[in-house]
Amino acid sequence: MSAIASAEPWSDLLEAASTAALRAQEHLLAAQHPEGWWKGELETNVTMDAEDLLLRHFLGILTPGLAGRAARWIRRQQRPDGTWGTFYGAPPDLSATVEAYVALRLAGDRPDEAHMQAAAAWVRLRGGLAATRVFTRIWLAMLGAWSWDELPVMPPELIFLPPEAPLSIYRFGCWARQTIVALTVVMSHRPVRALSFALDELTSPPGSGPADVAAREVEEPLHKPLQRDPVAGPVFAAVDRALHAWERLPRWFLPRTLLRHAALDAAEAWIVRRQEADGCWGGIQPPIVYSVIALHLQGYALDHPVLAAALAGIDGFVIEDAEGRRLEACQSPVWDTALSVIALADSGLPPEHPSLRRARDWLIGEEIRVKGDWSVRRPGLEPGGWAFEFANDLYPDIDDTAEVVLALRRAGVDPGGPGDDACRRAVNWTVGMRSRSGGWGAFDVDNDSELVKAIPFCDFGEVTDPPSADVTAHVLEMLAAEDDPDPELIDGATRWLSGQQEADGSWFGRWGVNYVYGTGAAVPALVAAGVPTDDPRITRAVDWLVAHRNPDGGWGEDLRSYIDDSWRGRGSSTASQTAWALLALIAAGETGDGPGGDATRDGIAWLVDHQDPDGTWDEPWFTGTGFPWDFSINYHLYRHVFPLTALGRYVSAVGELA
Repeated sequence: MSAIASAEPWSDLLEAASTAALRAQEHLLAAQHPEGWWKGELETNVTMDAEDLLLRHFLGILTPGLAGRAARWIRRQQRPDGTWGTFYGAPPDLSATVEAYVALRLAGDRPDEAHMQAAAAWVRLRGGLAATRVFTRIWLAMLGAWSWDELPVMPPELIFLPPEAPLSIYRFGCWARQTIVALTVVMSHRPVRALSFALDELTSPPGSGPADVAAREVEEPLHKPLQRDPVAGPVFAAVDRALHAWERLPRWFLPRTLLRHAALDAAEAWIVRRQEADGCWGGIQPPIVYSVIALHLQGYALDHPVLAAALAGIDGFVIEDAEGRRLEACQSPVWDTALSVIALADSGLPPEHPSLRRARDWLIGEEIRVKGDWSVRRPGLEPGGWAFEFANDLYPDIDDTAEVVLALRRAGVDPGGPGDDACRRAVNWTVGMRSRSGGWGAFDVDNDSELVKAIPFCDFGEVTDPPSADVTAHVLEMLAAEDDPDPELIDGATRWLSGQQEADGSWFGRWGVNYVYGTGAAVPALVAAGVPTDDPRITRAVDWLVAHRNPDGGWGEDLRSYIDDSWRGRGSSTASQTAWALLALIAAGETGDGPGGDATRDGIAWLVDHQDPDGTWDEPWFTGTGFPWDFSINYHLYRHVFPLTALGRYVSAVGELA
């Protein structure tokens, strides 16, 4: 009999939830590293693996063994129709398919093999190489399969623009900034490390062979509409034409040559100064890869300490198992550890437990006490806070910082001790990072330029970091939990977050999928800030969650909700998204009679019923967000920490752990 069927009397469900929480605790405790941290795999898509092979070909260090292991993984991710997507259950993606195809050719797969024919036929039918995004065509240009003249120009002279200039590199989000500075160097050199084969099969017109006929039946790719400013768009197109003319000026034209040399030197120095302790840049794949290429083009040999450290850093992102060789786009130990501490504490583990003590001490040791790019906008602000990864100290983020402070408070830091001092500095730093609008972005202040989005180069992913509802909610929850919070600050953050509520009662999720995530963050924060549970903001959110519960009792939301409103709150039930909905419902007091209470009990029953014997949950769906729609993430620990938190809070709300 299912837990749903036995949900009455409530004591049966309470007992089942308590047992499930204890099993989940045991699983999570066993996964802790001896040093105190947790880190789940961060799964993205095959472009990470394909671009690693392209990078190694470009550098001349690709070996058959490595290529073969990576190819095995890439082939396993190919869809039955011959294409590749960017998340579990995704529609086909043209650029991902092209990059995966080229990587397999590098690994030795022949174009006449069935899986390659299917991919090539579909690519031809959807416009071929010319229809791929700019970043893919940059790779193709470096491989001699595309003309540099047919790419938008991003000149390295951008490095000289002051921070307040409309197109300054500091107008871009930190991830885009690190990538773009490196790419301006690469695009200035216009390097070519030609493939040993042509890609004619990806450019020739669609034919009438079996593969081409089959390709017509393959699901069409979905695209997020590019929203170009009707004025800035044409202006940038004209600027791009002028920049192409600038690039064609001969070397003997001294003003261009002298300025270009100075710009390349400045960009090189900028990149080197931002190399992290682990050899990487920004802690994420794109700036790491392009920084390596840029510095190599600037004359750095592969055994130079900077590049040697970078290549070793890339190896630190590699996972190898029976399925092949794959790369994480980044790693999330600080984030995962904070969420794990909260889950364990909220499910009844006492602060003095050795696991929480080790995690607390490790987190305190990860506090960032140096200034990074954020200080360009806040030069007088004292450093504090935490980053996402092990070593990206130059890019602490507000979301991690809020969750770490909440975790440390749950873990019982000593008043006046190192942990308490770290929390105080983190709160002060977070308050100082508030944007003019009243909300918080993830990494920067007032990083909300609309102008940079119109640059022809920017056809993929988010390039700015404006305040978001989910980050602001986490900050508000953190501030409300501190002793003697500033009422004016709490009120201002509450007003901003309330103003972001959608007409249907939900909140948009910037860093998690999507409206379920945003709502699951906003409601607990507003309640913690003192908003009554019968306030219309809360009741409307509860009504939205109840209305979007799946027939099986869980919640899910497909990534298509980022580009198609009909998918809002719709999708296969997942453990993490069910937990997010429950966190909101429990915070809203929906554990008694009525539709909200029924939804809460059904959601808890869904978690109980779907827990694996080892105490965790299976979740192939991607519920994390890098760039809405464009880049999605499956945080492998989400399926565990959020359900455990929800179970713990439910048991605490209606009784005590068994």
